[in-house]
Amino acid sequence: MQSKTTVKLRASAVSPSHSLSNISVRDVRFAIDEPVERGGTNLGPTPTDTALSALVGCTNVIGHKCADALGVDIGHLTISAICDFDRLGVTLQQEVDVPFVKILLTVESDGPATQSELDLVSAEVGKYCPLAKLFRQGGTIIEENWKSTHS
Repeated sequence: MQSKTTVKLRASAVSPSHSLSNISVRDVRFAIDEPVERGGTNLGPTPTDTALSALVGCTNVIGHKCADALGVDIGHLTISAICDFDRLGVTLQQEVDVPFVKILLTVESDGPATQSELDLVSAEVGKYCPLAKLFRQGGTIIEENWKSTHS
């Protein structure tokens, strides 16, 4: 049996205030909100924090899939993302074509993979990670630094 190549992803929200959205995806529920200083209730990450977090999560999932396909043991990953974000758009000062200007993505592997193997996994992740593609095609520069913490 062949699997579908295109599926429908679904998300819905009940938004009881200007800042809080109670999101439902599959059987999972979570909040997206603004911090108190921006009039929110700080019950969850902001929409932009959520987008950046999705890149981190996707890098983990696709990183492990690519490593497995390549026969590379990357162990567990610790991933951080630091984004230069242009707030002119969200503050309604002016339209911004590329709000996520640049993301520094640091991926640390505790597995026995060599640096050349990590570089190979990183290149494959760039080909297949839908969130990285979404950001890059939107004009965001993503600088990736994959390194080993294995001693």
